[in-house]
Amino acid sequence: EMGQLRSKYYVREVYNMDYEALGRRVRQQRKLLKMTQEELATAADVSTSYIGHIERGLKRCSLETLIGISNALNVTPDILLQDSLCGDPADKVEGMSATVRSMLNGIAKVLREYDLK
Repeated sequence: EMGQLRSKYYVREVYNMDYEALGRRVRQQRKLLKMTQEELATAADVSTSYIGHIERGLKRCSLETLIGISNALNVTPDILLQDSLCGDPADKVEGMSATVRSMLNGIAKVLREYDLK
């Protein structure tokens, strides 16, 4: 049964989020689509000022709002959240060797650098 399967690695709970990184990603995706904040706000069914606050990292958004913004930007939520976790992704996983963790963190660093150019 699917519920009985367990991964050899498990992710620790993470409570720290970088809301400025989320906001930068929202702004980056919006500008790639040549959308104004007002157009994004209308498509996501929120106010223009709220989009501005999110883009500056001043306000948190609900999961529902994040999904609405993602849909409006034609991206999946993980695209918007990829820079938002504090630290490196592999550091959040238990049961992984130091070598594998180092390799994964290196890959994540290269992907972040490539994507932001």
